[in-house]
Amino acid sequence: MNERISIYCDESCHLENDHMPSMVLGAVWCPASHRRALAGKVKALKAAFGLPSHFEIKWVKVSPSQLPFYSALLDLFFDESLLHFRGLVVPDKQTLDHGRFLQSHDDFYYKLWYILLNRLIDPDKRYRIFLDIKDTRGQAKINHLHDILCNANYDFDRSVIESIELVHSHDVLLLQLADVLIGALSYLHRGLHSSPAKLALVAHIRHRSGLRLEQSALLRADKFNLLVWRPQV
Repeated sequence: MNERISIYCDESCHLENDHMPSMVLGAVWCPASHRRALAGKVKALKAAFGLPSHFEIKWVKVSPSQLPFYSALLDLFFDESLLHFRGLVVPDKQTLDHGRFLQSHDDFYYKLWYILLNRLIDPDKRYRIFLDIKDTRGQAKINHLHDILCNANYDFDRSVIESIELVHSHDVLLLQLADVLIGALSYLHRGLHSSPAKLALVAHIRHRSGLRLEQSALLRADKFNLLVWRPQV
């Protein structure tokens, strides 16, 4: 039986008129057979730093007092060979010209998820994709995204991309890890500097990934793959 992969997706500043300049999508993935063990490592890390089991790991919660924990979490990601990340950054939404391409912002949103996820699909494997619930339109969004990905991969019986499911991030530790990674990318590309702890984590990701993070990684990058999307001129 083909190996099943679990992909955990999150997004930041994805709305058209949220007054945030950049938009970030990201996905953490791993073999489905190891997802519980990997989540267990994150849970054990929380316990080692004295955090309660119900503590939700989120970028917005990064503070000086919890910097050691979040740094250790990033080290866990980079040291664990079964964990991978792909991120997509639109640095400046103000440069988007949807009218030129006869599309809505929603159309563009789906195109970005397609660009991010389709790069990960191997027809010899099977996939379950999990997205954080953001709004009441979530189910319609993921149904449409599932159709797009399956059609693009000639997966008409959905034997490759088995499902795309909405989940609550507070229940899924690997989705919380995705939140931290995309939060760092969003913080950098929004040009923010108010939090020394968050700046330290951005620097830590730069160091561990070997990337500047303002530019795309090599297409073949597997551990930390980053696409900084630029509009056509």
